Order: sequence, then structure tokens, then C-alpha cells
Amino acid sequence: MAERTSPEHADEPLVGVLGGVGPMATAYFLQRVVALTRAERDQDHLDMVVFDHATIPDRTDFVLGRSSADPGQVLARDARRLEAFGAAFLVMPCNTAHHFTRQVVEAVDVPFVSIVEATVDAVRARIADRTVVGLLATEGTVAARVYQDAFAEHGIETIVPDDDDQAVVSAVIYEQVKAGRPVDLPALQGVVGRLQDRGAAAVVLGCTELSVAAVDHGLLVDPVYVDSLDQLARATIVRAGHEVRAD
Repeated sequence: MAERTSPEHADEPLVGVLGGVGPMATAYFLQRVVALTRAERDQDHLDMVVFDHATIPDRTDFVLGRSSADPGQVLARDARRLEAFGAAFLVMPCNTAHHFTRQVVEAVDVPFVSIVEATVDAVRARIADRTVVGLLATEGTVAARVYQDAFAEHGIETIVPDDDDQAVVSAVIYEQVKAGRPVDLPALQGVVGRLQDRGAAAVVLGCTELSVAAVDHGLLVDPVYVDSLDQLARATIVRAGHEVRAD
């Protein structure tokens, strides 16, 4: 792959996006970056190269032992290709795939901006001295304890839906958003309400397909939601040396 050159903006960092996991979430991430960047002309936006690799093996199936196809090897190879293209740093708009972060980081020399770290930082700023947060995510993300361990480092307890409510969340992710079908919003909001009843001061949308649903249905106006895709977009803009547009 040829190295990227840009004579006019030689000092502008190129953002490498490990995308396609899933494709709709990647498209929404790019849209969110554009919408949140303080800009008055095209040239004020970020330079990004996107590898929309939709055929990467399913992350949840591997984490839960339902598949032997290791997505981490593919993600690591894709990271090296983005680095060779000239990416100054990498981002990955997928939460479950962060189970494979070590393989990605060890494959390249450029920095990696974590959706999980960005989201945890946002939650800590929002809930102040409260110590319980709810998590909506894939079964793979929950099983891998991607968020539970990250929050525990800061003394925050993570609560997840019970089995019945997790089935609702999984249906929204796989049978509705990924399949391009309408989202059962009342059912999803019911899960959120029950997490709040159990003490959650905020609820993390820890799956980027849920981020798609949140944007489509205007959920982010409710301060209970902390959207991981939104937080990664903001962190990406700042890391690239740009300003986030004021809300």
C-alpha cells in the first residue's frame, strides 16, 4: 500500500479508522466526527482514512466461544495497513472489538485512542460522586468485562441487564439495527429504566449499534445516556488537534 502524502496539509495528522464492525456504526461515527468538529469550511475538518472491513469475523461469537475465527488477528493486520498508509493514530468505533485491543496495539507503533477510555472519562465527569453506572452492550462486551474492569479501576460499579433484558438489548443490536429494521424503542427504554431503578446514575450505550439507535431517535438529549460512539468522536477530534463544536 502506498504511503499517504499531502503537500498542502503535511502537518495535519491522518486518522486511521478500523471500521466495518459494524458498517452502519462506522458510517455514523464519521458523520458524528463531521458534525462535532468546529469548522467553517471543508479544510477545517479532519483527514481520515477508513478501512470499512465488514467481513471481519464476529467478535461476540469468538468471545463467547461460539467461533474459532479470531477477529484480533484480522484487526491487527488492518491496523498495520492503516499505519503503512500514513495514519498518525488509530480509532476503532466498536466496543466488543476492544477485547482485542492488545493485539491491535502490539501490531503498530502509532497511538490508539480507546472508545472505552473516552467513555469512562465522560461518565466520571457526569456522575460526580455517584458510583453506579448501567451498561447496555453485546453479550460479548459484557462477558469480556471491557467496561466493568475499566470502571472498577475508578471505584465505579457497573450493573448490567438481567437475562431477559439482555435478550431485549441483543435483539435491538442484531435483529433490528444490524438488520436495518425498526428499533423497538419502548422495550429499550424499559431496560434503561430498570437499570436506573437499580441505582444507575448513568447508562452507557456500550455498543455502537445502540449509538445508531440513539441518534436516530434523539435519545442523547436525555442526560442519563452516555454514548460511546459520541465520546470516541469527541476524543478523535481533540487528538487530531481540532476543536469540538459547542453543544
